[in-house]
Amino acid sequence: MSVDGARRRVKSGNDLIEEARTRVREVTPEATLARVAAEPNVLLLDIREPNEWNLGHAPKALFMPRGTLETTIESVVERDRPVVVYCASGNRSALAADTLQQMGYTDVVSLIGGFRGWVEAGGDIDDD
Repeated sequence: MSVDGARRRVKSGNDLIEEARTRVREVTPEATLARVAAEPNVLLLDIREPNEWNLGHAPKALFMPRGTLETTIESVVERDRPVVVYCASGNRSALAADTLQQMGYTDVVSLIGGFRGWVEAGGDIDDD
């Protein structure tokens, strides 16, 4: 209950993801592959967990687990740098892209389908 006693609807995780998706731009893996090839300054930001990263990731991606994003990103990535955020399937990346926009990042998108979509579209994989 809120302070005034009115009942407030509790949101599920899926509700939060869907709300974030209304506020962020999502891009296809194919469009991302083309953009990365054409614009060398585009940053692929991998926000998965360490065990996911260790199984493979996009070449030259920056690894920053979702749990450390808000406290780490500002010291590493300029707010005007183009950023494509990805996770495993696209849910965490939508939330992270929304957060980055709230933090003042001006060119941030979420990768539809996440790393799985990247691989299915023919994206290269590094495992170092």
